[in-house]
Amino acid sequence: MEKFIPEVKSKLRTRIIEVPQVIYKASGIKVLGTRIKSLLFSTDIAIIKNTNANSIIAVYPFTPQLSITQALLEVAPVPVFVGVGGGITTGRRSIEIALQAELMGAYGAVVNAPTKNDVISEMYERIDIPIIATIVSEHDDYKGKLDAGARILNISGGARTASIVRKIREEYKDLPIIATGGPTDQSILETIEAGANAITYTPPSSAEIFAEIMNKYREEKEE
Repeated sequence: MEKFIPEVKSKLRTRIIEVPQVIYKASGIKVLGTRIKSLLFSTDIAIIKNTNANSIIAVYPFTPQLSITQALLEVAPVPVFVGVGGGITTGRRSIEIALQAELMGAYGAVVNAPTKNDVISEMYERIDIPIIATIVSEHDDYKGKLDAGARILNISGGARTASIVRKIREEYKDLPIIATGGPTDQSILETIEAGANAITYTPPSSAEIFAEIMNKYREEKEE
């Protein structure tokens, strides 16, 4: 029998980004004592401040900057997993960024798929928060990344994500796995059933949300 969940709402904060309900079927991952099932993939501080996601995964296609990390951590009301490079920005610089992110309060350091295993190994020796290694293909050296010190895998393989999750889960029964869930409840559920413990959700952009609101305003004026 499904439990009744009382809900308390605000008059002013009714427009929030809610993650798909199906994500709550995931087991979750306990990180530093906090159980996490959903991760919002965003660096938009307005969206981060107005979501019901359990946590934020803040990875962006630019060189990681501590000013961005600080802004995200100050605004987010939930744990933040911070991108620390590994592609263009790598080596000693990535390691130092990861250390600074930890000192600012990040819950984890996310390294990009091209990150070399020796960089992960050095990072593991330097920081205390978990290293989350991004995997984009079943051909990635995920075993080497785990041996080097990655504690969690973040699987982002597009349409092949569920099959990659399933393959890795068969090899590692207890490994914490985060994965992108895709655009539908069905694709999210498939990824969970394949073995993902937590799901990354990409929200609509502020521009998309605004467009919807403005269309509604226009419709009301025409009535």
